Amino acid sequence: MTSSGKELEEEKALLTRLKEGNYEAFEEVYGLYYRQLAGNLMKLLKNRDLVGEALQEIFMRLWNNRDNVDPEKPIKAYLFRIGENLVYDAFRRAARDEKMRAYFMAFTTEAYEHIEKTLYEQENRKMLYEAIDQLPPQRKKVYRLCKLEEKSYKEISEMLGISTAAVNDHVTKANAFLKEYFSSHPSLPALITATVILGNLS
Repeated sequence: MTSSGKELEEEKALLTRLKEGNYEAFEEVYGLYYRQLAGNLMKLLKNRDLVGEALQEIFMRLWNNRDNVDPEKPIKAYLFRIGENLVYDAFRRAARDEKMRAYFMAFTTEAYEHIEKTLYEQENRKMLYEAIDQLPPQRKKVYRLCKLEEKSYKEISEMLGISTAAVNDHVTKANAFLKEYFSSHPSLPALITATVILGNLS
């Protein structure tokens, strides 16, 4: 048996014990994934208290719903999915709370590079398209190629006959415009802050 195969069997046995209500198995799962979850949550929430609350909720849900654990499926994905949902809940609360909104907006610029991916992959892709349509024609074309079609700067440069520096300039200015666009629409505050979850919580 390969090392990866052995690890899968060991996790399956661990999750079977957890499902049966073995608290030592629960503590072992906690020890295995606590740091990974904490690290990813901190990148998103930027607040130790919020991260602590989220971690407590994640593992409380795991224990309370242990009967639903499937030993055949990796527990990591399950835990990170709970974390993702909790972060979105925090962003939604921020939409209704001015202090929380101001807090999250303070680090939106730092994490903004992921907002278009989050919006595109979620139900709000239509809103992203509407915002992109506000860009000048060439900038819109560059942005779509870069962010939605995932072309490299070099590929875009060759396709459009412009320099990679020009491509970078278009993307940078498009990002700045879109951030301003979403921050100026009070109906979208949760979207502004929901930046890096999908890709970075797994």
